[in-house]
Order: sequence, then C-alpha cells, then structure tokens
Amino acid sequence: MSETLEDDYGLSKVAKTQEIPAPTLAYQPPQPRGYNPPIGLIGCGGIAGQQLAAYRHAGFNVVALCDKTLAKAEDRRDRFFPHATCYTDYRDLLRRDDVEIVDITTYPIPRVPIIEEALHAHKHVLSQKPFVVDLDAGERLVALAEQQGRVLAVNQNGRWAPHFGYLRQAVAGGLIGALRSAHISLNWDHSWIIDTPFNEVHDLVLYDFAIHWFDMVTCFFGAREPTYVVAHAIRGAGQRAKPPMLASALVGYADGQATLSFNADIVHGQQDRTFLAGSLGSLVSIGSSISEQTVTLFTEAGYATPDLQGTWFREGFQGAMAELLCSIEDQRTPLNSAQNNLRSLALTFAAVASSHDGQPKVPGSVRGIGTIKH
Repeated sequence: MSETLEDDYGLSKVAKTQEIPAPTLAYQPPQPRGYNPPIGLIGCGGIAGQQLAAYRHAGFNVVALCDKTLAKAEDRRDRFFPHATCYTDYRDLLRRDDVEIVDITTYPIPRVPIIEEALHAHKHVLSQKPFVVDLDAGERLVALAEQQGRVLAVNQNGRWAPHFGYLRQAVAGGLIGALRSAHISLNWDHSWIIDTPFNEVHDLVLYDFAIHWFDMVTCFFGAREPTYVVAHAIRGAGQRAKPPMLASALVGYADGQATLSFNADIVHGQQDRTFLAGSLGSLVSIGSSISEQTVTLFTEAGYATPDLQGTWFREGFQGAMAELLCSIEDQRTPLNSAQNNLRSLALTFAAVASSHDGQPKVPGSVRGIGTIKH
C-alpha cells in the first residue's frame, strides 16, 4: 500500500508506493521466422562497424560490402563476414541477382541516387539516417519504392534500443493512458567530432543527432500531428567543437507537448533522461548513457522496473534490419518505413529552421535543410 504524507504546502504526495511486477512487453528486436536473404552493405565508414557487428550477432546473411576505399571494405569483411565479396563500385554490387537487401550507409546527399538505383535494381533498401536532406526527395523515393514494389526503410536504430523499445511499447499499449507530455534531457560528450568532418556541420546537434529524439517523440505521440516547434541552438561557454553544442526544442500538440534539451559538451557526470507523463501514469528512463538506462513505470497499482537486456547499438541496429526483413516476410509496412520517417524529418527540419530565426515553425512547412538560411 502507499503511504501518503503532507508536504509544506498542504498538498498530498506519495512517499512510498508498492513495487509490482513489470509488464512483459515486446521491446526486443523482432525475429524473422525464416527469411534470411543475402544482404549487401554500401558504405563501410565508422558506423558500419557497429551495424555489421549487430548483423553478425543476429545471424544475418551479409554477402557483399562496398566502399570507394577498398581497404575499408576489406577490413569490415575480415572482421565480421569473411566470406563476403568486396567492391569499390556500388553498381557492381547492385548487379548481383542474389542480393535482395541493400543497406546504404553513405552521407545523405550522395545516398539519394544510390537509393534510386537500388530500387530500380529491384532491391529492398535500408537507408542510414538522416534519410534525406529535403522532404521532396524523400517523397520521391517513397513513391519510387511503391512503384517498384520494394520496401524502403530507415535505420532509426533508437526505436529498438532497449529503453526506448520498452517505452514505445508501454505508451502504445496504453499503460500510462493518453500521453500528455514527453520531457527529454541529454547531457553527454560529443567532442569526438572535433577531428572529423562533422565538426563543420553547423546544425550537428539538432539535425544529425537530435533526429533520434525527434523520431522518438513522433513514435510516442503516434498519429497525433505536432502543431508547431520552436527551437534554439547556441555555443556553450568554453566549448571545444565548432557547432553549437547547446540546443533545445519545444514541440506543441493540440493536447500535449514535448520538450527536448541537449548539452553535447559534458565531460563528467553525463546523464540521459526521458520522462513520459500520461493520464493514468508515467514512465521515466534515466542513466549515464544511451546504453545504460533504468526504466520505471508508475501507475495507480505501484511502480515497476523491468530488467531490460541489450544495448543502443547492437539491438538498435539489429532491430532496424530485422523489422525490414519481417515486413517483407509478412507482406506488411515496416514500423521504420521511409514514409513514416518523413514525419520525424519534417519535425527536425522545422526545429533547425526555428533555431536560425527564433520563430515557431509548423512541421512540414520547412521542406529541407538546404532551404534554411544561416
């Protein structure tokens, strides 16, 4: 039973509640029943190592790797899939009749024509995020995939990170009632970018990084459409990187809100926190990193803390590919379809544009990063 005390203002507050068993939810990546087709990966840069490690762990069938620098492809092959064939021209990979799935991890702008050629070659495609730099291009690719009868999905791996997977399932299952607000606070060290091309990306935090959290806000609120977003991005005192490392956003809905706060220059005491408040309860996930999270569900019955297994990268990347495979096997639209992801991109583009002029934006009204004036 709960023990109720009075606070200094005479308002009741719960001092202790009863611990209850955590609901069993399908937060882990889905598993294809038997569909395990040959996969080709185009782009063997930094993040590809995490993807290939996840694919090897899942037992996926990667048979081809491509990178303009042959040594990169060969290194990934030797470490993860020794029997794969390496290419320097992605067109040679696309000519292989046995390859059914193409995972494209290149930068967004050069990725668009590769996706187009892959779809014309009748391959199903998993695109790295951010999917595109403008919504018109994304809509064109979605239409092409439908025309070709192929599945086009986006590697929003955060959806299958253990804590986000559990939160997503809990909200969708109505465990906290109608979602009223989502409050996200990230304080981490992103200084690894300093000696990389990412250091030249002005909107790095709100665009390349926050897309994960804008995507989760979109997932949490489901079919509800945001009415506006207002955002800010500034350089922090003494920060080392070139892009603004402090950013925030407020997303408004007709009957709810989301707030996001980012500090990408924390050296000590890093913390990642997500709080979801509903009409019947709340959820909190907190930890020192995206892979070290503790989730607690609060309802009238008490509180529950599930024992979650997995990591942001391994289960996240496994989930994005597995969802694509399952959707093909089951002949359904994947949760991470490109069409679905365009909603998250629309919110992201609007937030970036707002951070430039300080004015609220309606998601969808800002068609792309290239249209935003600095």
